[in-house]
Amino acid sequence: MRKYNLLQTPEKLFRDTSLRSKNKAQNKLQALKFGQEYFDGTREQGYGGYYYDGRWVSVAKRLIERYNLSAKSNFLDVGCAKGFLMHDLASICPGIAVRGIDVSSYAKAKAWGEMGSYIDLGSCVSLPYPDNYFDASVAINSIHNVSEDECVEALRELTRVTKNKMNIFVQVDAFSNRSELQLFEEWVLTAQTYKKPADWIKLFKKADYQGDYFWTILGFNIEML
Repeated sequence: MRKYNLLQTPEKLFRDTSLRSKNKAQNKLQALKFGQEYFDGTREQGYGGYYYDGRWVSVAKRLIERYNLSAKSNFLDVGCAKGFLMHDLASICPGIAVRGIDVSSYAKAKAWGEMGSYIDLGSCVSLPYPDNYFDASVAINSIHNVSEDECVEALRELTRVTKNKMNIFVQVDAFSNRSELQLFEEWVLTAQTYKKPADWIKLFKKADYQGDYFWTILGFNIEML
């Protein structure tokens, strides 16, 4: 396993948790439907508008370099949402076969750049693809939305469907201390499994995961205190 910052995000992200302090239970119920409210509703219920802005272009370029992808490659995005990464990867690397899977029929219907036809509806714990089919696979901030045991199954499924077991990237929610945990729980809407980095490493090893990984950790913004 290798720690790798595919998204080139800061070690800690800052969020104003006061945005979600009201009606938290109701907001979570709406978010867990992974429908319009989650993707294109208010920030209290999810993304606050999940729009294409070109930020995935640089991620796609790093994927190509990291995993030696080409026009002959097959690529899988688990938890692909509206297919932004799939679209940019296909645009930068013409001929590559992209595939995505997501639980959201809304995201598939609203997929960017006709990516909807390449998105399957399903769960990360049971991928409907043959063994050793993809040249690279990613699960970015998605598998933590299932239980701990299901996270293990999801990692095993990613490993099963990917040829080179090191050509996989996952990013998951984590925290380093009690203050970060409290902050995260004030903000989170959909994640079921979140751990300290060392505990995620143990879970990765339990699943015999060999790919790349990185964390999403929330931190305190001094300007907000």
